[in-house]
Amino acid sequence: MNELQESERDYGPMTTHTRKSADERKEEIVEATLRLAGELGPDRITTEALAKEVGISQPGIFRHFPTKGAIWEAVGRHIGKMLGDRMARARRKGLHPADELRDYVIGHLGFIKTTPAIPAILFSRELHAENENLRSFFAGLIASRQRLFASLIAAEIRAGRFRQDIDPDDAALLVLALIQGLAMRWSLNARGFDLVEEGRRLLDLQLAGFKTLKQSGEDGGA
Repeated sequence: MNELQESERDYGPMTTHTRKSADERKEEIVEATLRLAGELGPDRITTEALAKEVGISQPGIFRHFPTKGAIWEAVGRHIGKMLGDRMARARRKGLHPADELRDYVIGHLGFIKTTPAIPAILFSRELHAENENLRSFFAGLIASRQRLFASLIAAEIRAGRFRQDIDPDDAALLVLALIQGLAMRWSLNARGFDLVEEGRRLLDLQLAGFKTLKQSGEDGGA
């Protein structure tokens, strides 16, 4: 099939649509993969279904991505960028580190709420058994969040607002576990509760356990 035929298959013959660039088409494929992952589950997506969703031929998918694994790796990078952008927007300036941490967590949960495929992708066969590059990417992404959260918790410990006996790395892992566990519960419950509000409530409970007795008393009397 030549390029004109591919274009006609995308939009039908004799149309006035502008032909999409390779980068635009790749982005469209990635976004379609995310949509289908949320609707069908990552392990049920076929290139045939993906081609139908995008509106191109199945060979057209492989013109932009040589393998299905390459599509998922692009999806991983797309998620990483979107999450980074979302968390940067959520961060307010001039806050205590604990409040920065709260903003990051709420931003993270808000991103999951608007991109519900993420919990399914994180627990998919594609991620855990079939795509080492994708697994390594997400492991690195989680590790970077853990380091960020640990640095904020350590700053609160140095300031005397969090307990001295807390290990920042362990505390950061607890915060990450809250995000991951809550996202999975939300997914298993058919997204039947407000993920962000439930996260806000549970995070407040968690951070209260990190605080010194003096800080807890001051907060309670405020």
